[in-house]
Order: sequence, then C-alpha cells, then structure tokens
Amino acid sequence: MMILAIDTALDACSAAVLDTTSGNTIAIESQAMQRGHAEALMPLIARVMKESGIGFAGLDRIAVTTGPGSFTGLRVGLSAARGLALSAEKPVVGLSTLAAYAAPVVAENGAHAILSAIDARHDHVYFQLVGGDGSLMLKPKVAPIAEALEAAQFGPLHLVGNAANILAERWPADAAPPVKVDRQPAPDITWVAWVGAAVDPDTAPPRPFYLRAPDAKPPKDRLVISAPPST
Repeated sequence: MMILAIDTALDACSAAVLDTTSGNTIAIESQAMQRGHAEALMPLIARVMKESGIGFAGLDRIAVTTGPGSFTGLRVGLSAARGLALSAEKPVVGLSTLAAYAAPVVAENGAHAILSAIDARHDHVYFQLVGGDGSLMLKPKVAPIAEALEAAQFGPLHLVGNAANILAERWPADAAPPVKVDRQPAPDITWVAWVGAAVDPDTAPPRPFYLRAPDAKPPKDRLVISAPPST
C-alpha cells in the first residue's frame, strides 16, 4: 500500500509517502513552523510526490492528522488531504495527533503505558493514556494539568507529545517517575502514515477532532431587534 501522510496540526508542516509493502518511507519532508502552514503545505507536498516518483495515481490512500491541535493548522491539512483525495479519487483517513504520538512507542511492545499530551494553553493539556499494547486506558480529553497528572497512578509512564516536558516538570513527587520523557513539537510523519495505513476508512473520517469548544462563543442572550411599528 502506498500512503501519502500529511500533518499540519501542531508546530510542523510535514508530508511523507510510505510503501507499506517494503516498509520504506520513499519520500519525506518536515519543516518546523508555528505559522504559515497554508503557504508551505502544497509546495511541500509537490516536492514529496516528485521525490516519490509515483504520482497521485499510484497512491492507495491519503492520511491526515485531525487534531487536537491548532485550529488553523489542522484545517489546512484536512482541506488539502480531502481536496487531493477527491481529485485523485483516493480514500482519505483521519487520525488523532495523540494516537500518532503514541504509535512508535506502542510498536516497541513495551511494558509501560504511554501518556500522550499536547499543550492546550491556559494550564490545560489534551491527553490520552494507552497501554504498552495500544489498549485505551484513558480516553482523549482536555483537562487542567493537575488532572492529567493523576495518570501517574498507573505506574511508571512513557510521556510523549509537545507537553511531555510540562507534565514531567510537575510530576507528583510521591509517584514513580516517568520512564522516558519524549518531547516532540509534532508527531513523526512516518508514523502518521503507518497509523493511516492501519485504520479503517469507515471509522476514521477526515474530520477535525475537537476536545473543547472554540474560545470565541456567541452571547447567550442575543439582542432581539423588533420590527418597526406599522404606520
């Protein structure tokens, strides 16, 4: 299977083409960035596809991260993935950034659970806990950092994600310390491709994965403007 993977949900703009038959990533590019994904993504994909030498017709599937992450960034990746899939008549799948962060650790079949964490600002994180075998232990949610730290009760954990250091610095003194702290600004794009190859298209739609409502909300009490009296 040939997979084009795309990630713009966090602090990178990345794309890769994975050949699951050979197990090789045949083309890859990743640029660290906090802004500018919209301008950088399509030229980056063009370079990756040219390097792969297969063209869009040779793809079997497109995979894209759906969040949690930057509202603008993840929408850029999703729009590009859906547009390319429609044009090339290929299926497109979505996967969470939390799952993508955990994937390479799960692949090691380790004995320790994995806590994926993404900075949600305002002393909150998005987080998810999975076992070393990938089994879900705590479903994805957004919560205060203090609540995320309660995961320490599950024993020595492997921390991954762009908030891994944030949690490690505030880890409870009476809990077993993390076995590893792996702070990454964005998931490994090769693993985005591997997870994209494994998921079921029927249960992994390319839709934004939001764990909280937007910061800007309409007022609860809307101003009602009455029609002028008839004369």
